[in-house]
Amino acid sequence: MSLSEETLALQRAAHDLMYLGMDGSPVYSDDLSRRNSEVYRLTTALYNSGVKGSTVEEQANVCLALLMGYNASFIDHGEKQEHIQEILNRCWDILEALPASLLKLRLLTACYGEVYDEPLAEEARTIIASWDEKTLTPEEQGAIDELQNVVDNPYPWEVVEE
Repeated sequence: MSLSEETLALQRAAHDLMYLGMDGSPVYSDDLSRRNSEVYRLTTALYNSGVKGSTVEEQANVCLALLMGYNASFIDHGEKQEHIQEILNRCWDILEALPASLLKLRLLTACYGEVYDEPLAEEARTIIASWDEKTLTPEEQGAIDELQNVVDNPYPWEVVEE
């Protein structure tokens, strides 16, 4: 499997896990467990491979896939936060070099979902504002919806006391 196929497979699996049951279909524990284990396996394999990509786009896709995988899977053998921080450290250089695009919007959203740093969301909104609303692709609309979901629902796994 090529690097791009590997990252796309992980991105799809993580997205499917994160949105499991959102269409109103029932969620069965054995299916949830199987999908969670598969996302964790794919994430760990990609992370442990040490492959970072040769172009800025490949590097962005690897980081996006890893962040999505770690975010979707609830398995943690004590290494998860350290790995996420290492990936985020890579992202800062990649984001500077990456041109405004759907990929950059998705990576900004994934990073924002980890650190909730408002300039990331602002840059994402700037990319969205540059698009023609009438000709949005389903992928672009999905990325816009994802950003809005992350902005509207910060810290989804924690109780925030006001």
